[in-house]
Amino acid sequence: MEKNKTFHRKKILVSFLFFFLCFLGLGVRLSVLMIGHSEYYGQKAKELHERERSIKAARGRILDRKGVVLADNKTVCTISVIHSQIEEKEKIIEILSKELGLDADFVRKRVEKVSAIERIQSNVEKSVGDRIREYDLAGVKVDEDFKRYYPYGELASKVLGFTGGDNQGIIGLEVTYDSVLEGEAGTILTVTDARGIEVDSAGEDRIEPVDGKDLVISMDMNIQKYATQLAYQAMETKQADSVSIIVMNPQNGEILAMVNVPEFDLNAPFDYDGEDAVGMTQKQKQDALNRMWRNGCINDTYEPGSTFKTVTAAAGLEAGVVHTSDSFHCPGYIIVEDRKIRCHKVGGHGSEDFIQGTMNSCNPVFVTVGMRLGSDQYYEYFKKFGLLNKTGIDLPGEAATIMHQKENIGMVELATISFGQSFQITPIQLMTTVSSFVNGGRRVTPHFAIRATEQSGRTVKEFSYPVQEGIVSGETSETMKMLLEQVVENGGGKNAVVEGYRIGGKTATSQTLPRGSGKYISSFLGFAPADDPQIMAVAIINNPQGTYYGGQIAAPVIRQLFENILPYLDIRGMEEDSEQHSGGQT
Repeated sequence: MEKNKTFHRKKILVSFLFFFLCFLGLGVRLSVLMIGHSEYYGQKAKELHERERSIKAARGRILDRKGVVLADNKTVCTISVIHSQIEEKEKIIEILSKELGLDADFVRKRVEKVSAIERIQSNVEKSVGDRIREYDLAGVKVDEDFKRYYPYGELASKVLGFTGGDNQGIIGLEVTYDSVLEGEAGTILTVTDARGIEVDSAGEDRIEPVDGKDLVISMDMNIQKYATQLAYQAMETKQADSVSIIVMNPQNGEILAMVNVPEFDLNAPFDYDGEDAVGMTQKQKQDALNRMWRNGCINDTYEPGSTFKTVTAAAGLEAGVVHTSDSFHCPGYIIVEDRKIRCHKVGGHGSEDFIQGTMNSCNPVFVTVGMRLGSDQYYEYFKKFGLLNKTGIDLPGEAATIMHQKENIGMVELATISFGQSFQITPIQLMTTVSSFVNGGRRVTPHFAIRATEQSGRTVKEFSYPVQEGIVSGETSETMKMLLEQVVENGGGKNAVVEGYRIGGKTATSQTLPRGSGKYISSFLGFAPADDPQIMAVAIINNPQGTYYGGQIAAPVIRQLFENILPYLDIRGMEEDSEQHSGGQT
């Protein structure tokens, strides 16, 4: 009996010790967790009851070279609901439907959806957001963010581009420099109880957004506005399909204006009101919008026609196959193999030297120069001049030159290339190439971005661009400037004369494909001063009605442009140059 009692006591003692050790271990473990890992598990517990909302960063502005704001932000609101906090569902549906102008069923679906947070509408005008906030509706959140705003509406629409609902760039400079402009979003962290209701006493944590950087570009808003005005006038007067104008500094590639009319409203970029808008499918509408957004100066190619004779001239002079004193004879045509290639002057120009042939834009003269070069050598100059590469302009979607393969360039193809037919380039490619012929032989990179800055104006990045030296010799460059000045002074470019200034340039009239359609492209490329080019401009008029010769309808557009912007840019005229020279001799 005593033995059994002893055994029983031992059993109780062992059980006691077992449970004691278990509780001791549990206590030690709890102590470790509460003391050693308290911060970790406290954070985990907090995260279980935290709700995160994004705070948009202010997108950087786009400013012209003088600091005029071309793309800005305005405060808007995002309206959301938190399902677990809603107390008056029907009232919320009624008020949000009324204030936001939304269908009640649309709002109901979002209000009744069981989710942490459900967005009802973004980009709501701040005044509307403020009214909704004043109702003090439980479960309704009004967060302020930013919407892109373009103060000048249509101005430079196809250059600046626009942003989507997430404030990211879609086309133009907005997408090229998205990483500079976008900034970094912040967050709002709020604490909720087990039911998902925000705990007022816990307040909220904020991680502040980092605003994007401002982008300063080479565009001059005043020149852009005036060039746009001239383009619309030309389009209306000639009932043309479209008109493009580019204004660039040929010395460094900075673009002061790029116009493609018709333009579109940057503040409503998805609005399409064309004659064919009714009954469009979604795909048809998107295709129409893509056409509306296209930047013809860089996205589209065309046959340049006689403006391309500058390339033939430069190549011929560089290779030494033609000199200004060379004699030619134009009977009104030239025979190449079995093809009779006509000059624009049916009766011919008769005897002429190369200067006169350039002034007259004589096809037989330039075909002859092309033949002297030969297809192999001409193709090599195509490569040397950079025509087989893109310009590298800082806009998306630049098109490449469409050119024959070298082995497919026979005598007829060589002849037509020599005066600007049977291949296609972009307007910006033509302008960049001709710039190298008149700036001493440097191929610059056309561009807009100059620098990125903070809103205070402090520069955080300067943009630089490649320059290729030795495209043509200094001697060839001087000859090209002289030849193109003669075109304006005494040749087909007379309508581009600007009183008091030395102007160089070249006209062109080319057919659109397919040939025989009766549609033409009229253009003129000019620069000033002719002896030291500081500004270059090209005007391209697509499918003008009535008179379609470039010298008659495109050259006057550049004349009007230069008459206004040369004094504005403080570019010297002949009298000023003469006075400075005279003063230096005194």
